[in-house]
Amino acid sequence: MKLQQYFLSINFSKMDINKFSDLIAEKLTDWMESLVKLLPNIFLAVLVLVLGLFIAKFIRKMAYKIIAKISKNITLNNLFSSVIYLTTIGIVIFTVLSILKLDKAVTSILAGAGILGLALAFAFQDIAANFMSGVFISFRKPLRVGDIVEVKDYMGKIIEVNLRDTVMETFQGQIVIIPNKEVFQNPIENYSHITKRRFDLSVGVSYNDDLEKVKQVTLEAVKPIENLSKEDDVKIYFVEFGDSSINLSVRMWVNTPEQSVYNQVGSEAIMRIKKAYDANDITIPFPIRTLDFGIKGGIPLHEMPIQIANGNQKTT
Repeated sequence: MKLQQYFLSINFSKMDINKFSDLIAEKLTDWMESLVKLLPNIFLAVLVLVLGLFIAKFIRKMAYKIIAKISKNITLNNLFSSVIYLTTIGIVIFTVLSILKLDKAVTSILAGAGILGLALAFAFQDIAANFMSGVFISFRKPLRVGDIVEVKDYMGKIIEVNLRDTVMETFQGQIVIIPNKEVFQNPIENYSHITKRRFDLSVGVSYNDDLEKVKQVTLEAVKPIENLSKEDDVKIYFVEFGDSSINLSVRMWVNTPEQSVYNQVGSEAIMRIKKAYDANDITIPFPIRTLDFGIKGGIPLHEMPIQIANGNQKTT
């Protein structure tokens, strides 16, 4: 009885092995038939991929040439041409997957790319803001390398403009790196756009001086200064009655925005005006304070007791 059961178990095992081998053979046959049916699509997909790569490279070169006509920023030009190239490659890959009837894979890739992009946008929003600001700055060009500008309480010469930040050297010799978001979102005073700067000098003269004479002497004093703009005249305006002087403003245009020349013009103007005023008896008064001891309720000065301290003794 046991021997009979043993032979039956062997027969069943042989039947299972036969079924398994038949199943494998059937699956392999199906795969081969599917592969044969898919061969035209595979050849077409390979052809589209090869042609797509050549077309993407051609589009990249053409895009670079077109962008280079608009922007002189080499880094920005390379960036945009690379973005266009990668976008074209992505379209080619999705087309190939569609030809191979892998639409579900395409959908999964797009969904994954969307989720990943959203996560990266939240994680790097400041970097993205600086980057986009750098792109707009490169196109709008509110400042260039070498410009003298004032941005967000910093004033100096621009030495580098990147896609993420702007590098400035202040007149004190310090290097300041300003994020492009701050540059783009704040007012920019660019002194290099008109290639000249105005120097305003405030001067006070005595109330006893002849103002017409003061104006003439001041003009003659500052006109010979070098580096003044030949196109703009020196302007002099009397602006206010001060506590101890009549104040005037001397406005001179310097023919360059360079800080060293700007400071030199101001220094020379002060020396020339002081020398001219001394030669023409024009007074630049010191601040005057009047102490009135005779006001109502007060005591006149001649009635004020004077005490002189000498060691521990006091005399009146």
